Amino acid sequence: MTSQVRPVRLLRGWRRKTIAAVAAVIVAFAAATARVLVWPVEWTPPKADAIVMLAGPGDRLPVALQLAKEHRAPVLVVSRGWMGYGGPCPPPTPGIRTICFNPDPGDTRGEAEYVGALARRNAWQSLIVVATRPQAVRAQLIFGRCFGGPVYVATAPLHLGDWPYQIPYGWGALVKAALTVRSC
Repeated sequence: MTSQVRPVRLLRGWRRKTIAAVAAVIVAFAAATARVLVWPVEWTPPKADAIVMLAGPGDRLPVALQLAKEHRAPVLVVSRGWMGYGGPCPPPTPGIRTICFNPDPGDTRGEAEYVGALARRNAWQSLIVVATRPQAVRAQLIFGRCFGGPVYVATAPLHLGDWPYQIPYGWGALVKAALTVRSC
């Protein structure tokens, strides 16, 4: 009789360990998601050589224009990308040169390639990139491959309804950027 009780106890112990391990993985993934995609480290210097607004969802334009109005950089570069920001090239900000472009390819890598070439032509030393929170870490990674100086990120708000899509998309795009496309 004791031989039958022992396997049941072992099975229960195994289940508890499995549940604990799964719970630990879920907590670690949630913490990583919070740190990387929801609340990334964000700091922008008082001055940079250019403000770069990436295309995509979220209210990026007001953030980029506010940085320009604060004269944080003499140049505002606006990507109209495949998703764009929903409008034409913004009106000029006094004292700020505005450059609008359509990247090829129409993604963050295409934006980084274009801005990297523009930075080399203009001898820029630092950038402030305007992105949404789920894109911030990936944008720094990709721009860092195409630009030799510091890349700072200012984040723009994302509509609440966009988060359920942006979290898995953000992880997939970050993994792709980190592991498959390693060059500018």
